[in-house]
Amino acid sequence: MNFIIIPCYNEAENINKILGKINELKIKNLIVVIVDDSKKSFLNKIKSQKFKVIYLKRKRKSGRGSAILFGISHILKLKKKINFIVEMDADLSHNPKELINNINIFKKRKIDLLISSRYRKKSLIINWPITRKCLSYLSNILSRLLLQIPITDYTNGFRIYSLNAARFILPRCGKIGDGYIVLSEILTHLYYNNFKVDEVSTIFVNRIRGKSNVTFNEIINSFLGLIKIWNIKKKYLKN
Repeated sequence: MNFIIIPCYNEAENINKILGKINELKIKNLIVVIVDDSKKSFLNKIKSQKFKVIYLKRKRKSGRGSAILFGISHILKLKKKINFIVEMDADLSHNPKELINNINIFKKRKIDLLISSRYRKKSLIINWPITRKCLSYLSNILSRLLLQIPITDYTNGFRIYSLNAARFILPRCGKIGDGYIVLSEILTHLYYNNFKVDEVSTIFVNRIRGKSNVTFNEIINSFLGLIKIWNIKKKYLKN
């Protein structure tokens, strides 16, 4: 079975839309929504929709990265055959229509981690504020300089993991932070342990409804976390 993990915090205006769009693809999958929203009315609202979904409610907002690891942990405990695990955002910035092409590439190339990159030649970023675009671009340049992994996008959370990759990262990642920095942490552990990592072009659309959940503290913590990941890389190179 194919699994899709969607972290969800204050996405009442978007979550049912993305579930509906995924459902239209007619792909045999099970969606796991990690709910960090504290409002019971929100959870009741999304549960009322007739989608094949597992809702996992956490006690508090604990970061997007930790939500993905939380979802992977739950999936690995299920007594089901796992073909691969997808992660994507709830705010419709990741287009579900790209899933079929991405899955085909993932299978054909026998990849362990496929990243939808916003910075490939055929990729496009739509309606992102210039400040956000510059910050993302610079953070990715810094990540590449420090981590030296031959990809263009370290921070986009539209990804596909093999079962072996999911099993490998679960006990190793989430130790330096719980936000978006986990994405770079996962990538580093996989790449420097000879898992096959690749990218595919994507069209990234800035959210239309709701507000971004990225805070200034998360940005600062991500830069500090990047230094810690750099040290992880150095240890792998020594060994």
